Amino acid sequence: MSTTPPVLAAELAGAWADIQRHHPELPDLAAPESLIGESSSACGHELSFERLLHEAVHGIAAARGVRDTSRAGRYHNRRFLAIAEELGLDHPEEPHPSSGFSLVTLNPEAKRRYRPTIERLQRALKAHSAATAADTARSFRGPAARHGSSGGGVRVKAVCDCGRNVRVVPSVLAQAPIVCGGCGKPFRIPEVVGAGAS
Repeated sequence: MSTTPPVLAAELAGAWADIQRHHPELPDLAAPESLIGESSSACGHELSFERLLHEAVHGIAAARGVRDTSRAGRYHNRRFLAIAEELGLDHPEEPHPSSGFSLVTLNPEAKRRYRPTIERLQRALKAHSAATAADTARSFRGPAARHGSSGGGVRVKAVCDCGRNVRVVPSVLAQAPIVCGGCGKPFRIPEVVGAGAS
């Protein structure tokens, strides 16, 4: 069994901690493993330090209570952009019609500041890719691989009776209930009322 995923998770956690040293209000990364093998079409990045810094923008926005996206998290607004600039990310002049200012890139100062972190994470990502490519057809890689998914997918809001909510891929929720730690009841995806209903 490969030890690369735990190593990569540790490198992701270390890179996140490095970002926190420069931006102390950034919350802890709850599950570095959740980023492994998952790309985000809304963020426009595969897993990289740039993607991690992008996610850190969302973390700081959450800590500040700032709504930095709309359209189910796809459109990154000017509030996202303002925090992205604080973290050393550049952006295009005009927003993308569907994803807004999501396609941010590291500016030269951020590249210098985080160079050792970027290099360590790139080595871990390269090792992870090599280990994944070396898997044989007989290796078990979990449900995402079985169903031809990267583990990503469109997440929707699932709610429980106490008012708490989570974002989840509907197929994951269909596999088994996800239970709220607050009230003990299962999360459910609310039915969408038709646009023509009055």
